[in-house]
Amino acid sequence: MTGQMSGSMANFVTTTHGGQNIIRSKAFNQQDAKTEPQMMVRNSFKLGAEEYGTYGGMLDQGFPERPAGQSAYNQFMAANLPGAIDKSGAELAIDYSKLVVSLGSLPQVAVISATVEATGIEVSFKTNLLIPKVNESDEVVLIAKTLLGELLVSRQVRGIDAQGVISIAHPGILAADVKCCYLFVRNANGSKASRSVYIPVN
Repeated sequence: MTGQMSGSMANFVTTTHGGQNIIRSKAFNQQDAKTEPQMMVRNSFKLGAEEYGTYGGMLDQGFPERPAGQSAYNQFMAANLPGAIDKSGAELAIDYSKLVVSLGSLPQVAVISATVEATGIEVSFKTNLLIPKVNESDEVVLIAKTLLGELLVSRQVRGIDAQGVISIAHPGILAADVKCCYLFVRNANGSKASRSVYIPVN
């Protein structure tokens, strides 16, 4: 190939610059391609990001054990995009039974029961003080969301009794009003957390 080059052929574009012929390859994939798998990924990210926003700053407390430079948002998305996005229906949806709202090295809380009373939500749990890394000064955190979009939070110290009870005051609430409910623990200084436990309420 000699002389000045200009134009395109197959997957190549030819130009002349500074007396030199330049051959460039066209992009193999459009940046804004909208194939079904690509749209599924984009919509999953969008749904995950919207869900993250509904927890306010609570998820910063649920993901304290993160590498330098990584945000709670990054960890939340990494923990939930693989399994908590239900792709089985006509539209994507959050599978709240698989959603992770806290993650860390502390042992998970063992939930005994959860009920919705006239005064609010009540959850009983085992303190499991004989398990390594479990401390009576740990903070137990109960989070619930209602169908109206309310974020309900309660905290208390794990304590020394064999069982503990934590509740969220919300007079008049019904089990049907509760979209999701989770329990996790943090150590006293907030530097470590457990993986959250999803709690079906009755």
